[in-house]
Amino acid sequence: MKHLEKCLKTAIVFGQPESHKPWKKIVIVVEGVYSMEGSIVHLPEILQLKKKYKAYLYLDEAHSTGALGKRGRGVCDYYEIDPREVDILMGTFTKSFGSAGGYIAGTKILINHLRIHSHAHTYAAAMSPPIAQQIITSMKIIAGEDGTDDGKRRTKQLARNTRYFRRRLNQIGVIIYGNEDSPVVPMLVYLFSKIGSVVRTLTTYNIAAVGVGFPATPLMEGRIRFCLSAAHTKQQLDYVLLHIESLADFLGLRYSRKSRDPAPIEYYSDGEAE
Repeated sequence: MKHLEKCLKTAIVFGQPESHKPWKKIVIVVEGVYSMEGSIVHLPEILQLKKKYKAYLYLDEAHSTGALGKRGRGVCDYYEIDPREVDILMGTFTKSFGSAGGYIAGTKILINHLRIHSHAHTYAAAMSPPIAQQIITSMKIIAGEDGTDDGKRRTKQLARNTRYFRRRLNQIGVIIYGNEDSPVVPMLVYLFSKIGSVVRTLTTYNIAAVGVGFPATPLMEGRIRFCLSAAHTKQQLDYVLLHIESLADFLGLRYSRKSRDPAPIEYYSDGEAE
C-alpha cells in the first residue's frame, strides 16, 4: 500500500513524463485473486487510496467471481463492499461459468462509451446462443435464482476444499503462497528443473497441475499451481495430497521451516454436518 501511495503521489506531483502535464485520469488496476500468488487484493485499503487521491479503480475478477464471498460474487462480496464503489469491474466466463468470453461492468455512461469507441467490441462476432445460455444458467445458480440452494452449497464446498487443502499442504511442509481463502494455490518448488518433474509425475497419476516458471515468475521461484473446485471430493484431495507428500520426499520439496502440527486436519469445521 505504501508503494502504491508513493506512485499516486508521484503521478499527481510530476504529471506525465517529459511534458509534466497533469494526467487527465489516474487508474489503479488490481486483481481480485492474483493468479500466480493466490493472494486476495486488500480492497478496503485500495478504495481508501482511490478516494484520497481521486483516482479510478479497475478490478479484474477473473479468479474471484464465483469463488469468493458468502454468495460467490467475488472480492466485493468477500469484503462486503458495494460493487458500485469500483469504477470498472472485469471478469471472465471461462472459469466459474464454464463457458467462453468475458465482461466489463461499470456505469451506463462508461459502457455506452465502450460500445461506441471500442474496436474490439465493434468488430467482434456475436456470442453463440449455447455459450450465452451456459453463462445465464451458471449465473442463476451462483445467485441462487434457480430455485435451489445449489449455488450456496457449492460456494461453501469450495471454501471447505480450499481451507482443507491449504492446511494439509502446510502440514506436509511445502511452502505455499496466498490467502487461506484463495482457491488458487501455488506450491513453491523454486528450481526450474523441478517444475517439469513434478508436473510429469503428477500427470502419470491423473492429477492435473500447472507448472509456472520464469519469466512468469522470478527466476528462482518456480511453482506448481493448483486450482480447486467445488466438485472436488475429500477423497480426491487426499489422493492428490498423498502423491504431493511422496514427491516432497523424493524431490526435496519440504522447504518450510515452520513447526508442523501432526494432528489430523478436520475437513468439516465446527457446526458443519458431514
